Amino acid sequence: MDLSATGEPVVVQEDTQIEVGIHLGPGSLTLTQNGENLAAFHALVEFASANAGPWMAEKVKFTTKGPDSETVELAVDLLNEACDGPRAGLPTAIWTVVALAATAA
Repeated sequence: MDLSATGEPVVVQEDTQIEVGIHLGPGSLTLTQNGENLAAFHALVEFASANAGPWMAEKVKFTTKGPDSETVELAVDLLNEACDGPRAGLPTAIWTVVALAATAA
């Protein structure tokens, strides 16, 4: 491959975002929506830093398979309504996925 690059890239600190994807072990996470069990096999966690502030996990998107083997995507907002802290009442398993993504980044 013939490749060259020039310049000095900089990050704009107004609202920087990254996404971290992780593959989940088979059967390690089951999400239940409307009484239907969905086996999660991938998670994509979105992190953001506004105005050079601390990084915060904003959202996690799960890719799952239902009982009929149909692929379903579910998104979970991680921030409260004021966007200044974590959303209350989320299961510990979801926060475990966020922690796994944070350590993988």
